[in-house]
Amino acid sequence: MVSNLSMVIFICALAAIIAFVIWSVRSKRMHLLHRLYLCLAVCYAIWIIPLIGIRFTSPDNKAMMFFWDCLMQPGGVLSPPIYLCIAIVFIYGYEKMTRGLKALFIVPILTILISWTNPLHHLQYQVFSTIRSEIVFGPYVIVGGICSYTCLMAAVIVVVRFALKNRSVLYLKQSLLLAVSGLCPLVVSIIATFSRMEIPITATPMSFMIPLILNGIAIYQLHLLDIRPIANRHILDWISDGYLVVSDKGLVISFNKRFASLFASEYGVAENRYLSDCVKEEDISKKTAIYNMITAIEASREANSTISYEQAVTSQEEDGVQKSYYVTDVSPLVLNDKIAGFVVLFKDVTQLKKSMRQLQDSQERMMEQERLAFLGQMIGGLAHNLKTPIMGISGCISAVEALVDECEESLTDSRVTEDDYQEIYGEMRDWFQKMKESSAYMSDIITAIKGQAANVNTFEDSTFTIDEVLKRSMLLMRHELLSGGCRLVTEYDQTKEITLRGDINNLIQVLDNLLSNAIYAQKQAGGGDITVKIDYDEESLRISVKDRGPGVSPNVKDRLFKAMVTSKGTMGTGLGLYISSAVVRGKFGGTMWYEDNPEGGAVFGISIPRSLVHISNTVKKREGGAN
Repeated sequence: MVSNLSMVIFICALAAIIAFVIWSVRSKRMHLLHRLYLCLAVCYAIWIIPLIGIRFTSPDNKAMMFFWDCLMQPGGVLSPPIYLCIAIVFIYGYEKMTRGLKALFIVPILTILISWTNPLHHLQYQVFSTIRSEIVFGPYVIVGGICSYTCLMAAVIVVVRFALKNRSVLYLKQSLLLAVSGLCPLVVSIIATFSRMEIPITATPMSFMIPLILNGIAIYQLHLLDIRPIANRHILDWISDGYLVVSDKGLVISFNKRFASLFASEYGVAENRYLSDCVKEEDISKKTAIYNMITAIEASREANSTISYEQAVTSQEEDGVQKSYYVTDVSPLVLNDKIAGFVVLFKDVTQLKKSMRQLQDSQERMMEQERLAFLGQMIGGLAHNLKTPIMGISGCISAVEALVDECEESLTDSRVTEDDYQEIYGEMRDWFQKMKESSAYMSDIITAIKGQAANVNTFEDSTFTIDEVLKRSMLLMRHELLSGGCRLVTEYDQTKEITLRGDINNLIQVLDNLLSNAIYAQKQAGGGDITVKIDYDEESLRISVKDRGPGVSPNVKDRLFKAMVTSKGTMGTGLGLYISSAVVRGKFGGTMWYEDNPEGGAVFGISIPRSLVHISNTVKKREGGAN
């Protein structure tokens, strides 16, 4: 019957189950696996309580023995289907009991009812006895036995099949524990049923203690819920991003519907198939998505870190060929300091790239508008700047014509000596030199205008000096400076030649905008000096424009370079500084900044990384300012 050792083991198990039940009830929320395991523990408790009662009951008291047997039935017949439910939920990640899972309990419940009413029909026992050799089973015992064996074998087969299919250490421990936990009671039950060996009544309950312990380890100690193979798959199938899980050997473990529609159908990617088997010769030559993915996985393996790259995918849609863009992240799954697999996540950035393109186009249009508006403002001043040298050249031509006439008239005059002719020629050379100077001045103005008139999308990557930037800006802003009663003063180390790499016209546009704002502010203070200061350190080159105007109001100051704000009222659009900041950031990788002038007014500046700047010790003569 029930030995003393068995009784001690059952009592200890019962105490542990009671403690576990109390702890589980206090838990606020349990997953389906937790609830199933709790049911398995309760069923086992119901199973062993009658065995403890049998220990203290006389074998001759058949009525009491039959009573204890009826009490054991729920625990014995419900444990196999609960074990099968645990295995199925582990594999398929169910969150609720499905109709199929509930149907597994139809036969066990019927078995319990038949056992309890056996004296009326003798379907379970034709002859009940506490001695195994004297028991005569009824016809229904075959149905109950087949149900129990089927549940145990199905659970073992499902778990083993899943483990062999995935072949990944991600699920190896859990699968092994679940499979072994089902094999032990299955083997013991078969021996007890079909063998002639005298096996104690406690053998089968003892064998079911193994599933109880191993399932508990798998669920609670190894956190089975944290790596359920297909948990939340239905949710993941709805997300717009695709994901793929592969083993450390490159075997495909799982993927969602998005990945299936993007790659799986086109390249033949399927679960339980190696990625390398999906690569064709044309994939390698064309660097297709599947080839790039395998390359990234190998790079992630070598670096033991996440690898990211952009992947373009072309698909055939109803309205034609559509091109999508994905940022692909390949991350290694590390367990016990070893790479167990990789997760490949495809983030759809098509709409983001489209929005960025639209934003860039919008910024380019605003930059073009600001450039044209600035050119419009300069037209009057440029006309004045060109008119002065043109009139000067016209005067020089008139003077030279007068000298030519004087020479012609003196040809027949014997009083005119060779020295007189040399004097006339000298005067003509002076007038020609003045015409050259005026022409050079006009050429400089035209060059500056030409650079600013170029389309905003035109980029001329070249090397230029700060001297060139200042010279062109002075030419373009000369009339505006004179009109505002301002004088431009430069402050920088004139023993250094500062050279930059980039588009000179972009930097001139930004500097002219700062100068224009400074002139507007300085005019309100009655004119005066506007200082352009250039200094540098190990990190950046700084170009600042300082005025002594009214400064910037606090409400405008907080939004500078972030929004299109202006302190000029209806005279300004707010585009200038906003666009200038975008130009400095996009074309030179720098920043714009603002600070209050301690002497009154404002200081606006540009910071350009030193990587784009070269400073040499070449000494050159420079002008200190311009009027």
